[in-house]
Amino acid sequence: MQVSSRFTIALHMLTALAVFQDQMTMSSSILASSVNVNPVEIRRIMLQLSDAGFINVKKGRGGITLAKAPEEITLLDVFNAVEALENGELFHFHEKPNPECPVGRNIHSMLDPKLKEIQNSMEETMQRYTLADVVASSENQL
Repeated sequence: MQVSSRFTIALHMLTALAVFQDQMTMSSSILASSVNVNPVEIRRIMLQLSDAGFINVKKGRGGITLAKAPEEITLLDVFNAVEALENGELFHFHEKPNPECPVGRNIHSMLDPKLKEIQNSMEETMQRYTLADVVASSENQL
């Protein structure tokens, strides 16, 4: 299992906005340059971040700004905004385990609670960190 790069790209974008928005007008091309990805990918993620209420996008030379304070945006918020989880589940289970096999017949009852606990633990940890924490880490390195 691997989370797509949309999550880390979104965090990169939001961090750049928090760090630079008072210094320059931010655009999708500036963000694309910082992340070093195609501007189309940046615009797709911008749409998701805008829909989630994290950024404001003004057409033309208006630029992109944070719509919320960095302290109000958790990593879990960002994850939920850009990662599509099927049925809200991080782990996708294979469709049809063999009911004739004792393991196949029981694998869901053996494994599902553990996978749910792992997902809950990840989400609880992500909830503890905000964009402000990321920015504070970056200020020591900029």
